[in-house]
Amino acid sequence: MSPPTTTTLASEEVTDLPTADSPLARQVAEDARRRRVLAAVKPRRPEGTRTLTVANQKGGVGKTTSAVNLAVALAQQGMRVLVIDMDPQGNAGTALGVPHHSEIAGIYDVLIDGLPLAEVVQESTAVPGLWCAPATIDLAGAEIELVPMPARESRLAASLTTYLDERSGEDRFDFVFIDCPPSLGLLTVNAFVAAREVLIPIQCEYYALEGVSHLIRNIELIRAHLNPALSVSTVLLTMYDARTRLSAQVAEEVRAHFRDQTLRTRVPRSVRISEAPSHGESVLTYDPHSSGALSYREAAAEMLDGIPPSTPRGAGAPPAMEATSDVTVHPTCTSPPALMEQGVRP
Repeated sequence: MSPPTTTTLASEEVTDLPTADSPLARQVAEDARRRRVLAAVKPRRPEGTRTLTVANQKGGVGKTTSAVNLAVALAQQGMRVLVIDMDPQGNAGTALGVPHHSEIAGIYDVLIDGLPLAEVVQESTAVPGLWCAPATIDLAGAEIELVPMPARESRLAASLTTYLDERSGEDRFDFVFIDCPPSLGLLTVNAFVAAREVLIPIQCEYYALEGVSHLIRNIELIRAHLNPALSVSTVLLTMYDARTRLSAQVAEEVRAHFRDQTLRTRVPRSVRISEAPSHGESVLTYDPHSSGALSYREAAAEMLDGIPPSTPRGAGAPPAMEATSDVTVHPTCTSPPALMEQGVRP
């Protein structure tokens, strides 16, 4: 049998190329449409500084990843953004390329030694308009050291208020993101007391839902005893896999309970998002054309109200929590320990 002719091979090659109706072509066209929408967005600076605590006591749901990439996306839109790392692992500093070894002054020194926040904040060399207060390994012992201290729940709030009051006009920060550890101890309580808003990243898997009711109940206790202004303003769906029904079901359940707070944007599972921190970068600087970078840019635009969410949020201040302790995700889900047992006093 004679070998295939060049014409036959060329024909086969053309046949194997993706057509306009193929999933790949549709995805490329959709990404192009999303980029056009983002290009038309005209970001507006918020009237005052928005301080958001990024919290979820379940680990691996994308807290640090979301805090870092949203901060970078907002900074790239001209906002002045501060990231405060309250996680002893220091991953936010790693992703932003900010040194956080033990010889560096960090949030531990602010909480325990009363060092002014201005002396630990470092400006990012990679992203203009972005600053970071890093966490060092010393922060791992802060939970115990804070217990006997006066005003232990509000030490971060006092330092942050002083720092922000020193900056006004064009020099003020537009956004402050406080990245929390995967727990509900005194570090997280300090973050709740220092903020007015809570951003909850929720992984699109079943186990991620189980801890949401615990978190909401603890936020309600914080509101009742320590910070009446605190509210859940933003819920971000992360690690969304469009190929599975489970992701769609989890997203539907979250939107049912957090109707006004859930962003329309869903951050997909992405290798690029996972790779970026190993290079000391966010996904927006590591691969700005990836689907993950595009999703975080869209989420940032929603937070700036440049792209309206799927349901109206209303004007003015962030909405009060609509999803409260009525959130039920499993019949065996029990109530969390009271904050009194975690070092919080009414």
